[in-house]
Formats: sequence, structure tokens, C-alpha cells
Amino acid sequence: MSDDRRGGNSPLPFNKVKIEDNFWGPRIRTNAKQTIPTQFKQLEDTGRLAAFKLEWKPGMEPVPHIFWDSDVAKWIEAAAYTISVQSDASIEAMMNKTVDLLVSSQQPDGYINSHYTVVEPENRWTNLRDCHELYCAGHLMEAAVAHYRATGKRTLLDAMCKYADYIDSVFGVEPGKKRGYCGHEEIELALVKLYEVTGNDRYLKLSEYFIEERGYLPHYFDQEAIARGEKADEYWAKTYAYCQADVPVREQTTIAGHAVRAMYFYSGAADLAGINNDSGLFSVLESLLDNLTTKRMYLTGGIGPSASNEGFTTDFDLPNETAYAETCAAIGLILWSHRMLRFDLDSHYADVMERALYNGSLSGISLDGTRYFYENPLASSGSHHRQKWFDCACCPPNITRMIASLGSYVYFYNDTDAIVNLYVQGEGQLEIGGRHITLKQETNYPWDGNVAITVQVDQSSTFALKLRIPGWSDGVEVSLNGEPLEAADVEKGYLKINREWRNGDKVELNFPMLVKRIYANPNVKQDSGMVAMQRGPIVYCLEGVDNSIQPHKILLPDDAEFEAVFEPDLLGGVVTIIADALCLDDQGWDGVLYNDTPPAARQCTIKAIPYYAWDNREPGWMSVWLRNG
Repeated sequence: MSDDRRGGNSPLPFNKVKIEDNFWGPRIRTNAKQTIPTQFKQLEDTGRLAAFKLEWKPGMEPVPHIFWDSDVAKWIEAAAYTISVQSDASIEAMMNKTVDLLVSSQQPDGYINSHYTVVEPENRWTNLRDCHELYCAGHLMEAAVAHYRATGKRTLLDAMCKYADYIDSVFGVEPGKKRGYCGHEEIELALVKLYEVTGNDRYLKLSEYFIEERGYLPHYFDQEAIARGEKADEYWAKTYAYCQADVPVREQTTIAGHAVRAMYFYSGAADLAGINNDSGLFSVLESLLDNLTTKRMYLTGGIGPSASNEGFTTDFDLPNETAYAETCAAIGLILWSHRMLRFDLDSHYADVMERALYNGSLSGISLDGTRYFYENPLASSGSHHRQKWFDCACCPPNITRMIASLGSYVYFYNDTDAIVNLYVQGEGQLEIGGRHITLKQETNYPWDGNVAITVQVDQSSTFALKLRIPGWSDGVEVSLNGEPLEAADVEKGYLKINREWRNGDKVELNFPMLVKRIYANPNVKQDSGMVAMQRGPIVYCLEGVDNSIQPHKILLPDDAEFEAVFEPDLLGGVVTIIADALCLDDQGWDGVLYNDTPPAARQCTIKAIPYYAWDNREPGWMSVWLRNG
């Protein structure tokens, strides 16, 4: 269906975008050739796929887990995005096998859940607070939409519509229905996707119910616990802020609780605000995102400092070595900021999206596409490494589906505008005012700031081309067909060129890419007196493999000069930063623990690499922040 009811812009579908650059192109290819096949094997080897055969009996191992279905669903999404861009018979065969297994497990009433169907069928919908039934259903719905859009086949889509219809018959405010909602949000945004592809208002209304019902008293999770024979005041997480259910969404003012749950919930709420043109709800989300980005977000776009709740603590609490900063949370931030940008074309949201994309989420996968971070700290003594898989494996298929779907984040369009959010070499094919338009990007972003965009049209066409000016940029030089463009409008950080476009018209942008010294708010005690480095959208770090001096001994002087060097044979081809620094000398301190004379500082040279690429060589320490000298 069309998105006429949404008060914003439409993302260009992923199958209308070609990515042919030297940064994302290799990652997308690695995703297809290495990551998706190795993850499929993990799904097989760990029993996640076999669980859909519903053959489990008491005493058998492994026991199908309550959130296994979501891992499979995210993998289906990644596979669907991949084959829609580039045909791959092997991936398609794996996907078909998985979809067939999943659909075969559907119960006559529409229910699908590999755990509850065979392990504890008597407990269906009895513990929404902790047990992920609706969360899994949401991921299955997302998979169904991606599968349908990629293949045109309705097999999984029809199954999930039947499941959504059944869920709608169970939950709601009508007499006889449960007034519950999931402890782990996700189904809210998934139902919107189902609505958009089917045009069935029933799914939008169900999403709206789940979003608006959350947090009201008497609290559903209390009533549910009592029905299970538990005490309502003995919730293990201590507070329903853990799952964003302490108060209704329109009363929330602070980002709190489990970071991934929060990001998925606010993504669904942003969808709802956009579709309903609900400025009140959008204002709430604006304030929440502002609270996050000004007080609770890492420089890398990572979020959630605490392992105890996999989420947020207090304002300005951003420890580095113990940072949780889950990969899924950074991906969730991309999803949320992308939706906010869709409703309100403000480059601030795109800046947040880009920061998390190039740093806090991309670090979650190794360069060879086979190992993963669950947590993404900003410092390490050398003991933190990516793993091949996890018992709780939410992050691996999540980063896989994000990379596979990257094209959908690059462009927006509406009836009058073609919009470029991200600079990625390749092309996007749009329809504006009934005219077919191709935007062809040529760039070596993020390593340099030169971007050329060629407009290809069958016949002259009038529309506005809106080009994002990144927040990290100190300015931009713009030319049109080789002539400097002096009078272009800038609206909320987007350069607007409204004209009659002819085939071959070319806009060239130059964003100066200087190495910048970055400082944290003085209230971030962990970074007080510290400095970090950023170039373009890329946050940098030091690794022990390049630097013989431990990071706590390194001081980066205020007047240090930086040299940016592209090294094609290092870490897949990266720009490194070389700088002169001061290093504290321990000579003369043998046998001395304390002295009334400070240690001497000597000149040394340091080398920094992109944060996302750390831990891809020999093990060793890593640090984003250095002492400011």
C-alpha cells in the first residue's frame, strides 16, 4: 500500500538501491558469502531450526528456548534483503527451507512459538512480562514482510497475518480480551510493517493498543504475576521502568531501563506518530531522544552502560571499560532515529543514525563476518573479544539484517523531493511526480568528503534535491554542473536545490574531513580530562598492536598535529591517524611506588584506527579516550 497517511517521507526500498562503494560493498558481499551461511549453520547446530519440527519431548536436549524464534526470524530478514539485491541460489534454498519449517509449526488457531507449543503449552500468554512470546511474534512478522517484498511469495506473510489476527483476538480493551503487552517490546513496530504491506488497519490499531496501553494502572504485569501465584511486589527487575512500563508513553521524560527494549518501543511509537500525524506523541519522543543524545549516549553511538539491566543508569554515567553498549541497542538507535528523520527531516536525527551505524553497531561484527561482539566497550585491557555465537544470540542476526538492509537508509522521497541521507557510492531509483529518476552517487565516503551526485532523467523534471550536511562537518562547498552554487537554501541541515533537472546534471559536494579533538561534557566523570579523535563520521581508538605504550601513559597535547593516512592493506583499507604525543616514562621508578617528583614525559608517536575495526588482529588493549595533555 502507499504511505499516504504518514506525515513524512518514504524510505526508498532496499531493492531500489545499488551499493557499489569500497566501504559498504565489501561488507555486504561478506555478509552474503560468509555471515549468512555460517549463521544458518549455527541455527541448525544449536537446534533452533529443528525446534520448529515440534518433536521435542521432556528430557530431550536442547530445550527450545523462549526467544529462539526471534533469532531465526532476523536471519530470514537478512537472507530476504540479500537475495532481493543480488540473486543467490544457495541463500534462497536455505531461506526456503527455514520458511517451510516455520510455517509448518503454525497451530490451527494461528499461533506460532516453538517453545510454548511443545515445552509448556498450558502456559501460553501467562507471562508476558518475562517470556518473549509477543517479541518473537514481532520478529516473525518483520521476517514475513521482508520475505514477501523480496520474493513476492505470500507463504510466510499469510501465516503471519493469521497469527496477527489471532493475537488481535486475544489482546485489547474489549470485554474478554487480555489487556496485556509484551515485556520485551518489538511487536509494535512489526505490526506497523504488516499494516504497511497489507493495508489492513487491524494491525495498525493493534500496534496502537500495545503502545498506548503500556504503563497504566492497575498494572497488567502485577495482575499477571498474581494469577501465576507470585507476589506482585517481587519483580526481579525491581521496577517496570526496566521495560518502559512504569508510566504510559506520553508521560515518559527520561530514557531508562533495558536499552534494546526502549529502542524498539520508541521506534514503534515513532511509526505511530508519523502515520497518525500525532505531534503530541512525536514531541514526547523528541524529548526522550534529546535526553539520550545529550546525557546518556556514548561517543560511538553505543547506549546502555550497565550489564545488570542491559541498559541505562543515570545521566552522564558512561564508563568505558565496563560499557555494556549492546550491539542490538545501537541497531535499535538506528531504527528509532531513522523513523524520527522520516517524520521530521532534521539532520540531527541522521547524525545520530550515522554515528551508531559507522561506530557502535558496525563494531559488533568482525571484518571476516564470522565473529561478534555482544558488548561494545570503549576501552579494553585485552580480554574482550568477539565470539562465534552466543547462547543469547540476538546480536549476530541483528547486525546481519542491518547490513543487508542498508540501502533502505540512504534515500527518502515524497511527491516533490528526492532526499539523500547517507553518502554511499551507488545509485537509487526513485519515482517523483510520476517521473522515474536515478540518483547516481560517486564518493569514497567515509574516507574523504567529496561526493558527486548525477541526476539521470528520461525527460526534464522539476523537483527538490535535498542533501544532508553532516553535523560533524564545518561547512560544505557545493557546485552544480561545475559552477559554484552560492544561493542554495538549507533547511534543518539539508541543502535544498529546487530546479528543473536535466539528464546528466551533476551536484558536487566537498565536506572538509579534518581530524577533530572531541571532549566529553564535564559531568561525565569517566572522561574528565580526556580527549578522543573523530574524522568525518568515524570515531577512532588506539590498539596495543600499533602502540607499545599503555594508554594510561599517553597524553595528547592540545597542539598535537594529526596526519590522516589511507592504508589500503590494513583492516580492509582504512584511514589511520598518526600524531605526536607525550608518553610518561617509568625510567627510574624501579622499586619505587610513590615519589614527590612527577614522572618525566617524552615525545612519542601514536597511531589510531577506526573504532569499528578493533580486535581484528592480535589481542591487546584498546582505548577510545586518552589523557588530554
